[in-house]
Amino acid sequence: MITHSNPAILVLEDGTVFHGNAIGKVGTTTGEICFNTGMTGYQEVFTDPSYFGQILVMTSDHIGNYGVRDTDVESNGIKIAGLVCKKFSHNFSRKMANDSLDTYFMQNNLVGISDIDTRELVRHIRDTGAMNAIISSEILDVETLRAKVKETPSMDGLELASKVSCSEFYTTGDPASPYKVALLDYGSKENIIRCLQERGCHIGVFPWNTTAETVKAWNPDGLMISNGPGDPASMDYAIATVKTLVDSGIPTFGICLGHQLLSLASGLTTYKMHHGHRGCNHPVKNLVTGRSEITSQNHGFAVKYDEALSSKIQLTHINLNDQSVEGIARLDVPAFSVQHHPEASPGPHDSWYLFDQFIDLMKSHKA
Repeated sequence: MITHSNPAILVLEDGTVFHGNAIGKVGTTTGEICFNTGMTGYQEVFTDPSYFGQILVMTSDHIGNYGVRDTDVESNGIKIAGLVCKKFSHNFSRKMANDSLDTYFMQNNLVGISDIDTRELVRHIRDTGAMNAIISSEILDVETLRAKVKETPSMDGLELASKVSCSEFYTTGDPASPYKVALLDYGSKENIIRCLQERGCHIGVFPWNTTAETVKAWNPDGLMISNGPGDPASMDYAIATVKTLVDSGIPTFGICLGHQLLSLASGLTTYKMHHGHRGCNHPVKNLVTGRSEITSQNHGFAVKYDEALSSKIQLTHINLNDQSVEGIARLDVPAFSVQHHPEASPGPHDSWYLFDQFIDLMKSHKA
């Protein structure tokens, strides 16, 4: 096991340097640096495919103190490119835990750094914006690391969904369920599937490169467009598939990346945010009901609403921190989407009603 005597270095794209101690595997990793403000649920966060290609800073002071459990995952393994934290605990106290977080990192070949001033780092990211970074516990020359981080591709324009999607079609849930839902997997979290199963759905999970014709041939009652990593504007293949399926009239629900893809397929545009939204306490207002919700979020891109399309697309949710778009609904076909994660665990359950709304949409369409 790595101890706190192993040094590690974090270097940002703008040249900023942080010295700390190694956690996980001894090695080097690169990616876009971002931060999450959640206080709990680190294992669910680390296994979220939407974080693929990103070095994650956790703002919670202690990471690792409750270990890991086999069932507390959102995918088949860790998806973050690297971890930055303040205090890292090699010991854990939760009775239900299977192992330590450090062992879990070693098993997943994750490189990380601890014992740095994460408050200073987060303030720097908030001021200067998202950028690439490098963590190394094997290369301790700062100038070498500064040169290497410049070779990391920008997240802007980067297609990543194909790297985290399932490779083959599969089904899950009771085949006798009243609703068949086609899930376009661009990096779907496991809890999206669980939430659909709990509401009596039989789910067919389709890989990233599935055509609209293949989905239609399965004859689903509804379409779920999943979350996922990367720049949505780079996903021409997905935008075309979503547009064909949505325009055919199939009831559709999009989450996070799925929201962005539905928006792009509907004529809206997306943009890269200054530093994104990541955490489980983001306030969102439902403009239809007038109610506010506490939501779980993880996105570095957002949708730009166009009033010129208001006869076709309704703005349904906004973020109360910065007024960014959090949800839309099509007025000409049965389709809606949200930027946040209503299925999220960890996180609040204020938005679980959206899954019920999707069920009602399929029920009405079938009737």
